[in-house]
Amino acid sequence: MRVGSFVLAAQFPGQGQGEALHRAVRSAEVAEEAGLDAVWLAEHHFVPYGTCPSAITLAALLLGRTRRLRVGTAVSVLPTVHPVALGEQAALLHVTSGGRFSLGVGRGGPWVDLEVFGTGLEAYEKGFPESLDLLLRWLREPSVTASGERFTFREVPVVPRPSEALTETPTEAEGPEVVVACTSPASIRLAAERGLPMLLGMHVGDEEKAEMVALWQRCARTAGRPGEEIRDAAHVSAGVCQIADRRTDAVEALLKTMPGWLKQGLDAHVTVDGRTRRMRDPLEYTELLCGLHPVGTPRLCADRLAATSERTGVSRFALLVEGSGDLAATEENVRRLGTEVLPHLC
Repeated sequence: MRVGSFVLAAQFPGQGQGEALHRAVRSAEVAEEAGLDAVWLAEHHFVPYGTCPSAITLAALLLGRTRRLRVGTAVSVLPTVHPVALGEQAALLHVTSGGRFSLGVGRGGPWVDLEVFGTGLEAYEKGFPESLDLLLRWLREPSVTASGERFTFREVPVVPRPSEALTETPTEAEGPEVVVACTSPASIRLAAERGLPMLLGMHVGDEEKAEMVALWQRCARTAGRPGEEIRDAAHVSAGVCQIADRRTDAVEALLKTMPGWLKQGLDAHVTVDGRTRRMRDPLEYTELLCGLHPVGTPRLCADRLAATSERTGVSRFALLVEGSGDLAATEENVRRLGTEVLPHLC
């Protein structure tokens, strides 16, 4: 089991954007100090829900500031970028970090982002499979050409090749790991047919996650993926973690801060085509997250992580640790996760 943090760079009410980003960077640095396996970085545009607009850019900074920690995007929103441009950046980080970078990709939502970046609603509704396949070819082949519905270009060489490794930091991996955010049977099938592990959302409980993993396995077998690949697939479960000496204190800390952040952040989302989007009730959502995830004493948190792994088969966790909204409290939360929870999982 591998445990990492999930960093949204959330802007809580009354905070500046710089404060949110500083807390994000510091929490990642402390994650390495505390012995966590990875940090996963979210990406959002034009909303205080998350103030990082480019997860791969922040990943580059953190890879330069750390030496052991794996850094991943959770996720880079594929419909808003050209897959070759994203592939070039991913290859660069993979090679220069010695293989410590993971590229998480997803569809995002039908937000105004699609208008601003000029990709359009069709990129979100229909274009994700073509973008994903082009991205994968870029990360695996020496040269690439395209003749699809959205992308058409002559053959060009892949530079830098992801399989190239710096002499000082050799890596056995031929290219960066690619993880797909999955929220529907269609996205699960898409990931399974390509043998890519899933990133499962923090709003999903153990029973549903187990069903999603089982569906992924069935689809992967139907697609003819190797048995070893199916067995060893390292899916990632997103969640929330808040540690205190008493569970009531941990829950209270999140109920005090998260509803205000969620309301402010979720209300700011604007759809590109004016469609109505029903947002979750902030208080009810916070209570749901406290019930699903490791929120409480160190022993309770360890037991909950172990139980989720056993029930679902998920081997990696990306845990939101900044739910208090406070830098000092976030740092303490990360350190306690490393020193008081991880030892129970060994």
